[in-house]
Amino acid sequence: MKTFRIGGVAEKIIERSDMPPAKLKKVLGRETVAVVGYGVQGRGQSLNMRDNGVRVLIGLRKGGASWRLALNDGWKPGTTLFDIPEAVRRGTVIQYLLSDAGQKEQWPVIRENLKEGDALYFSHGFSIAYRDQTGVVAPPNVDVILVAPKGSGTTVRRHFLEGRGINASFAVHQDCTGRARERAIALGIAIGSGFLFETTFEREVFSDLTGERGVLMGAIYGLWLAQYEVLRERGHSPSEAFNETVEEATQSLYPLIGENGMDWMYANCSTTAQRGALDWFERFRDAARPVFEDLYGKVKDGTETRRVLEANSRPTYRQDLERELKEVRESEMWRIGALVRSLRPERQGAKKGKTTATGKAGKAGKAGKKRR
Repeated sequence: MKTFRIGGVAEKIIERSDMPPAKLKKVLGRETVAVVGYGVQGRGQSLNMRDNGVRVLIGLRKGGASWRLALNDGWKPGTTLFDIPEAVRRGTVIQYLLSDAGQKEQWPVIRENLKEGDALYFSHGFSIAYRDQTGVVAPPNVDVILVAPKGSGTTVRRHFLEGRGINASFAVHQDCTGRARERAIALGIAIGSGFLFETTFEREVFSDLTGERGVLMGAIYGLWLAQYEVLRERGHSPSEAFNETVEEATQSLYPLIGENGMDWMYANCSTTAQRGALDWFERFRDAARPVFEDLYGKVKDGTETRRVLEANSRPTYRQDLERELKEVRESEMWRIGALVRSLRPERQGAKKGKTTATGKAGKAGKAGKKRR
């Protein structure tokens, strides 16, 4: 465990070495983890735990797409795959990983089948923090814990398979057994977290909803779109506008930030780029700050969550979502994006065999062609 102090705040960080395999087995060896839901988080976390030797079963509504996906992933009906009520009854840790709207809908079923001493586990503070809207009020005889990976469940799984890890926050909302914290930490390591930092359900959801709507998804797309449109309206081609807006960011500059930080990325760019970035970042900060203030306020007062629950509970939710995603997918910026991505050398190599700097196929490429 490491402790560091920045900005007057002391934080304790839980590392994998704090929960080695023998200790993990001791904490979770007698647990049965019932994962309710098989979306991106449910799938990624359950497969990682299974690979880490944890006893896992899946709870789903029978016959749907998620049920078929679980079957394809090797979960066995009647052994490791059950309907939701049966899974909850069999589990000692209930990982409640349905969508936020789905958690509200299925809560009566979960509540009815919880047992004394169970751990009710979330990967988002939504249902508990906004219980006045969701109705999710846990009984007093269960632990209520959270492990929230700071990334998509797809990335949680991919990083695990690569021997890496996505960092995660953890929290204890209710400790009935006296083991809630230990359970949360063990489960956080079992799902493949790189390290764990402590939070609360409220802080997790406030920061998460702000981040998703902000720099992680909503704001970054808005900024990209604004720059792309300005470049296109000034006569730049679609490929030039996309490369200068998205491709260079995701393929060159953002990975440098991930490696060593913003200052290191600046130091590894031209002096012209450095000067421009340092001169303009405050303008963008000052322009965006009021939007983030408004966003955080709407998250905290429940405006955003009411909208989420209302929109995602509509019978036409999936059709409405697909229509909106189709508009993004078929916009000029992302049509040229698909073409640009298809031209990356690694994707060309996958189709035609690897090439050398001269553009001629190497031995690996020729061998690949023969095998196909």
